[in-house]
Amino acid sequence: MTVHEASVRLTGIVKRFGTFTANDRIDVVVRPGTVHAIVGENGAGKSTLMKVLAGEERPDEGTVEVDGITHEFRSPRQAQQAGVGIVHQHFLLADALRVWENVVLADEPGTPWRLDSSAARERVSALAAENGFEVDVDAFVSDLGVGDRQRVEILKVLYREARVIILDEPTAVLVPTEATALFRSIRALTARGASVVFISHKLDEVLAFADEITVIRAGRVVGRTTPAETTPRELAGLMVEVAMPTVEPRTTPPGDDLVLAVADLTVGRPGERPLLDAVSLSVRSGEIVGVAGVEGNGQSELLAALLGRVEYDGAVSMGGRSIDALSTRERRALGLAYIPEDRHRDGVVLDFTLAENAALGYQQRAPIRRGWWFSRSAASSTASAVIRRFDVRGGGPGTRARALSGGNQQKFIIGRELGSDPTVLVAAHPTRGVDVGAQSAVWRELVTARDTGLGTLLVSADLDELLALSDRLLVMYGGRVVAELDPRTVTAIDLGEHMTGAHAPSPGDAPPSDRAPRGGAA
Repeated sequence: MTVHEASVRLTGIVKRFGTFTANDRIDVVVRPGTVHAIVGENGAGKSTLMKVLAGEERPDEGTVEVDGITHEFRSPRQAQQAGVGIVHQHFLLADALRVWENVVLADEPGTPWRLDSSAARERVSALAAENGFEVDVDAFVSDLGVGDRQRVEILKVLYREARVIILDEPTAVLVPTEATALFRSIRALTARGASVVFISHKLDEVLAFADEITVIRAGRVVGRTTPAETTPRELAGLMVEVAMPTVEPRTTPPGDDLVLAVADLTVGRPGERPLLDAVSLSVRSGEIVGVAGVEGNGQSELLAALLGRVEYDGAVSMGGRSIDALSTRERRALGLAYIPEDRHRDGVVLDFTLAENAALGYQQRAPIRRGWWFSRSAASSTASAVIRRFDVRGGGPGTRARALSGGNQQKFIIGRELGSDPTVLVAAHPTRGVDVGAQSAVWRELVTARDTGLGTLLVSADLDELLALSDRLLVMYGGRVVAELDPRTVTAIDLGEHMTGAHAPSPGDAPPSDRAPRGGAA
């Protein structure tokens, strides 16, 4: 391959952070019109490498070539001008601006003195329609769910007509049909000569959509292959040397105690269609109840209501006790643990140390609170325990959270919540952005907690996760629970039809049976 046949050529890339080497002489070649997947475990150096290509980090050694031209990017702007765009795993959006304003920000049409807002909005609307993104371009980003925020990030790159597009976990919040639509759009771009560099922990979609695959472990390239030449098991072995995650069939049934009951839960503004519409469900001790649905069908509102973060009609109880009048802190003190859908917004404070983050939500409880005092030593011990148990890599109790990779931040959050001895766990996308080894560990911990009596409400966009872990599976559509399915027998097609509203109930179909009445009675 000559230099002119490569849209991207990274040669001998070295990137150090103090004594830690994130990238150790990495070579990657991306051909025009292809999808090139970069895979590896959390902390392997994938995102750092992509930041080098996108101009967000400067390499200590090595060269970056785009379309045969060597560049020394000093800023993301320079990389954009060279035709490189990146879609981050963690959103870089202005919440106070509308969708179309975020997309065109810093590249607004018009003159230096006057923004052509009409042209900007029309172009963003057309771009969203062309790529099958059902997002309200006039909505404020602060009002969007995680899935829509991801689509806005992708639109930002498409708007700038990048020839090299970097996607860092782009489908982490998308259901399979949405992911398929995204990759259909990507294929349309590659057909026009664009190149896509794609980071993902979902090995099935890597094998389905990538043309070439580079595997990185501990900052070094350990394998190069193609989907035709490998399998998910072989890729997993290259990445982390562990088996693909599986869940053994349970040998004991869930308990009889009702640990969480929701009756006719409704969230919305008066006079408008409810975002959450009369939802009823229950979770028993030692049971995992899965919630499936396309993003934006009431899952976020359900989570917010259970945490006491929004006003709602209806009733929520834990262990037979009404918690409707309790604050978020009081609900957590009662035994409610929470793995949030957006770890940066609700899970960790990036500029806090891991010891300080270990105390978040539990600063009023022993051992972290001792009398009137906050125990830093107890917080540090708690952080150390989480780091050991969940193999959190990248630092110790005194390390700031932002120094960790996204997957290691997620593992820390999960460890903190499971380590609080909860009676109810509300888990939103617990393995989003983690590698196959960490996914296996998280599944194992959730199953272990289930077998010791923890009741879990699991909201996830990963259908494999829902089908593997759930004892019962609820489907949300249009703010309502539209089906209760048996994860042991349901097919992916049937589940997808329920999730998209395409399933037409037959006369013999029964409505969801899990209708917990007010007051928390079974």
